Amino acid sequence: MISSYRELGEHELTGNLRNDVASFLQKHQCPKTAEHVLKVGAEARRIAVLYGAEPTAAEYAGYLHDISAVFPNHVRIQVAHEIGLEVLPEEEQFPMIIHQKISAYMAEDLFKITEPEILNAVGCHTTLRSKATLLDKALFVADKMEWDQTGIPPYLKEITEQLQISLDHAAFEYIQYLWNRRELLKVIHPWLRDAYDELRDSLNHNLGNPK
Repeated sequence: MISSYRELGEHELTGNLRNDVASFLQKHQCPKTAEHVLKVGAEARRIAVLYGAEPTAAEYAGYLHDISAVFPNHVRIQVAHEIGLEVLPEEEQFPMIIHQKISAYMAEDLFKITEPEILNAVGCHTTLRSKATLLDKALFVADKMEWDQTGIPPYLKEITEQLQISLDHAAFEYIQYLWNRRELLKVIHPWLRDAYDELRDSLNHNLGNPK
């Protein structure tokens, strides 16, 4: 079990990101995560093609979004401090959420990804954020549709239907699913709240609804 970023060491890169990420996760005893990120990469690419995001960037973001799974929850705040990330109070309280930021750092540091749009999408794939790009939303929705738990996501039918309308509709469908259950959530991340407010206002405006 890895408890420090320094324990990762170097990871040999072959130039094939799909294989490199899969082998990295398998090496660190995360085979289910390896399977998950490959599915998300494919789904993110599909969504990107539908809505005009850069397909390869979306695919790469999908591969990279959960590489921080190699760190168990109880060490993630320590790791975040170790690598110099800002840690919000909500992340201190619920460390699972900060894995998105750690994954973005690892994507640049270990996998030599330099494109800001990929790193930014990885860094907000759990919560989304305000002023989200098409790539951010493509990865966000793909991750929710190809979730890493057993069974079928309880919101899959609704998100799939909304995705036929627009990417914003699909992203908002999931956030609203969480929002309607917010009393059950351990925390409400401020980025999620910002994304909810922005998408709600944008979709209402497009419908001519002043509320």
